[in-house]
Amino acid sequence: MALSATLHNFAIQLADIDRGVYQDLELRLARHPSENDEFMLTRLLAYCLEYEDGITFSDGGVSSTDEPAVLVRDLTGRITAWIEVGAPDADRVHRGSKLADRTAIYTHRDPAKVLAQLPGKKIHRAETIPLYSFDRDFIDAAVAAIGRRNTVTLSVTERALYLDINGTSVSSAVEEHRLG
Repeated sequence: MALSATLHNFAIQLADIDRGVYQDLELRLARHPSENDEFMLTRLLAYCLEYEDGITFSDGGVSSTDEPAVLVRDLTGRITAWIEVGAPDADRVHRGSKLADRTAIYTHRDPAKVLAQLPGKKIHRAETIPLYSFDRDFIDAAVAAIGRRNTVTLSVTERALYLDINGTSVSSAVEEHRLG
């Protein structure tokens, strides 16, 4: 018998001072059985940190082979931002970089290990693609606070992330690394 996705609800107050984005979001995330909590949290953070009109989680979620975890489409349906989560393979990043104006990767893993799997691989515009990572203790503490229904306040200032999730407050720098 196949396992079904677990639904998580997030009521988010987003204040991204760096980009001038202030938004209240009501999000429902389906955590696929093969997806761990760290990946789901990173997917949520990527969505918030990239928030703009047209942003969405991919239809297939973590199991999608044709789309990233998060993407942005313009009004014509063209993909303008391809946002990967975790440790995507070079072929996915290459494809996304060719399809979209902008590509980014957010990871909950050791960024050195993610970057180590990419050298020598063909990635379109690799030098323009940022890899964002968070402190490991931040990820662990935030994951421990996640429930099925969540109240979240997320503030970003000078690439520092301040997260309150269900009364647990944690913070992390958003570290930027480059593929190329």
